[in-house]
Amino acid sequence: MKLFLTNQNKAERITRFIISLFLLPSFFIPGPSWYSTLVGSVGAILLFNALVGTCFIYRLFGANTCKVD
Repeated sequence: MKLFLTNQNKAERITRFIISLFLLPSFFIPGPSWYSTLVGSVGAILLFNALVGTCFIYRLFGANTCKVD
């Protein structure tokens, strides 16, 4: 069993990447708060998912939107 088995299709990965680009700059907002840290963390997770192509929540529920294994 591979740790990083691709389970996202290309369109979904591109969408996650674009959303992460909007969320990641919240780390650099002056006067950081718990909210900006939370939003930035979600952006970092989405960026990781987009680059690697695997979503661990999908694996937990057995979902797979990728046609090629």
